[in-house]
Amino acid sequence: MQFPGGPAVDPAGSHHERRIRSFRPRRGRVTAGQGEALRRLWHQWGLDIDGQRVLDLGELFGDPEMPVVLEIGFGMGEATAHMAAADPGTGILAADVHTPGQGNLLGLAERNGLSNIRVANGDAIILLREMIAPEALAGLRVFFPDPWPKKRHHKRRLIQREFIELAVTRLKPGALVHCATDWEPYAEQMLEVLSAESALENTQPDGGYAPRPAFDGPAGRPLTKFEGAGLDKGHSVHDLLFVRR
Repeated sequence: MQFPGGPAVDPAGSHHERRIRSFRPRRGRVTAGQGEALRRLWHQWGLDIDGQRVLDLGELFGDPEMPVVLEIGFGMGEATAHMAAADPGTGILAADVHTPGQGNLLGLAERNGLSNIRVANGDAIILLREMIAPEALAGLRVFFPDPWPKKRHHKRRLIQREFIELAVTRLKPGALVHCATDWEPYAEQMLEVLSAESALENTQPDGGYAPRPAFDGPAGRPLTKFEGAGLDKGHSVHDLLFVRR
């Protein structure tokens, strides 16, 4: 293991079926600071998605009353850290497969005293299906997932009917589902899939996209470097906000 006591390369191993994945596992180049954070902090704030147990979220965050939001795909973690700081009463279970980002987010959490972040390493579908209890989550965030732009790769997109059908079973009534993308065709697919799920209700009376939530607390979304780069290229960003009935 590159980081003893840190995230596993393949946490679920052969315990679960092989299927088309919506992500590419990425170890990437880890800086000295990121590696140090992984070695020191993983045992405290990190977990591998092995699919072998159901998580007690109250125990995981040290507060049985704390609402927990699942964020899938956090990049380098800057936006996640901002959201955690703005809403310290909400736990963020942040799942990704990008090792440098995992180390970076752990470092940000430590430097900023953010005890409401936990970093999960591995397949978010296995996390939802095997490790999250029904109606355990207060929200789901999926910001700028891989758009898989080529038509032959559309089956790899995360926001599909089967994924949403699974996700809503893990959400409490009133939980907020917040998705965002700067890829127009994927935004259309997200809107179609989320609108078709009977357990979800669009927060927009016209049934369309939501205005970009101002970053002022739990419902906000800070500008990410990825989003800024897309805006510089002239991309339009679409937010989708749905509530679990």
